[in-house]
Amino acid sequence: MENFSMLNRPRRNRKSAVIRNMVQENYVQASNLIFPLFIVDGEKKKETIASMPGIYRYSIDNLLKEVESCLNIGLKAFDLFPNIEEHLKDKTASQAYINGGLYLRAIEAVKKNFPEACIVTDVAMDPYSSDGHDGLVSEDGEILNDETLEILGKMALAQAHAGADIIAPSDMMDGRVGYIRNVLDQHGFSNVSIMSYTAKYASAFYGPFREALQSAPKAGDKKTYQMNPANSKEALIEAMLDTQEGADFLMVKPALAYLDIIKQLNEQFDLPIAAYNVSGEYAMVKASVQNGWLDEGRTVGEILMGMRRAGATAILTYHAKEAIQNKWI
Repeated sequence: MENFSMLNRPRRNRKSAVIRNMVQENYVQASNLIFPLFIVDGEKKKETIASMPGIYRYSIDNLLKEVESCLNIGLKAFDLFPNIEEHLKDKTASQAYINGGLYLRAIEAVKKNFPEACIVTDVAMDPYSSDGHDGLVSEDGEILNDETLEILGKMALAQAHAGADIIAPSDMMDGRVGYIRNVLDQHGFSNVSIMSYTAKYASAFYGPFREALQSAPKAGDKKTYQMNPANSKEALIEAMLDTQEGADFLMVKPALAYLDIIKQLNEQFDLPIAAYNVSGEYAMVKASVQNGWLDEGRTVGEILMGMRRAGATAILTYHAKEAIQNKWI
């Protein structure tokens, strides 16, 4: 080996922590993260979710304490999701937009107490629907697209009035981004952003989330409106339409099995890309950590970095608070 010569040795740029940090290409920061939070009615409640260790349903008073603790460590963006009591649900999801509803009260409370917080709100019927679907269900079980849009518009407008910074339609109805954009603009909310669930797949990874909200469909499934996991070109069609209709962010959900979709959207569209690191992905990590199979900090850091490397500007993740507190990113 005395005469062996190699001009290019990539390991030279890995030989020390200083150099590795110097040439690092991607970073995950608190500013990239959005923390989903679950809300329940009542007072002094902090309910555990069996399939999501470390994540809770909060009554509004405890929600405010949780938001404050997050703001104190630099986590400033939150996506709120309501757990609605079964007897309040109906076919038209009226609890989503009536005055005094749980969700609207929660948005108002957070913005009143912490105006610096960025509040992302969910637009879909399933948490409030007696059918458990994201759209209006006909007598014969069909999910009615155009009739649903009017309900989604009411929801978005009510959330904007309550103080939402970003409206996030997660329903996957055709045309909902343009419909919501028009409703918001007509009522003076042209500065409220839309983070569209652009490529939301009919995934097995949503189970813990549906437990948290108790919002699973009462009949059938969501495959007529959520996307087939086998398809990627379809995501480009959805992204083109959402861009044309006025979206401000394009979201991919779930994230880990769809990094290729995140990358494609990032390369082909100029809008910021969001990734939803969903409940099932979170639960898998937590279960492995509890069994001693994975190092939690390194695993979470690697997962979030993978999403950033693929092109996600914003990452919705249940790991957000722990990742910042424990310096996993």
